[in-house]
Amino acid sequence: MPATVYLIPTVLAEGATGCLPAYLLDAVKACSVFFVENERTARRYLKLLWKEMVIDDYEWYNMQEVTPAIAAAFQQKLKDGRTIGVISEAGCPGVADPGQVLVHLAQQQRATVKPLVGPNSILLALMASGMNGQRFQFVGYLPIDSGERGKAIRALESESKQKDCTQIFIETPYRNNQLLEALLKTCQPQTQICVAADLTGTSESVQTKTVQQWKAGLPQLHKRPVIFLLYGGTTS
Repeated sequence: MPATVYLIPTVLAEGATGCLPAYLLDAVKACSVFFVENERTARRYLKLLWKEMVIDDYEWYNMQEVTPAIAAAFQQKLKDGRTIGVISEAGCPGVADPGQVLVHLAQQQRATVKPLVGPNSILLALMASGMNGQRFQFVGYLPIDSGERGKAIRALESESKQKDCTQIFIETPYRNNQLLEALLKTCQPQTQICVAADLTGTSESVQTKTVQQWKAGLPQLHKRPVIFLLYGGTTS
């Protein structure tokens, strides 16, 4: 019998379980081994979903770095026909979070891979931004060096205009304010910037403004989880 790999989403904001579908619990109960980004928080999360879960009855592997040993262990579980759960630290495994390397191995061995519905900050931000949801790209982190960052921002803005494309990116939380300042300094006045902070949390905020409008007042983003979106086209 082929192995099954469940890609189990988790919360974006601590304790915000209301956005999780009930069928996640069935998947958790079906698993016998978990590959997780952080074992401590994954254990706490699963106990939140299933209070009766006996944590020590399951096998645990840390996938934050997929070393040859971790890859070999995963492949062996696939060969054994096990049901495996993959959990990253926030959102959905494999989408701007660890997990894709293991999923690639599962696909190579023709395992059954089941992606489960849950909160994804990239898509939630795009949905609420009012920007182009037909054509978009996620580019991860921008360069830290101010000169290289400026070049990257100008390139993204130019591409957005040329391709009518929404650009989506992130930053380490303690550098959020600096990134927003760089965007406002570099982009043209009518370019739209969306700042989506604390998604699914009690202080959630999603605001889209032009660069010119943002300059009238900046939000405090230090150490808050934020998704940034840029759109240089025109909305209908």
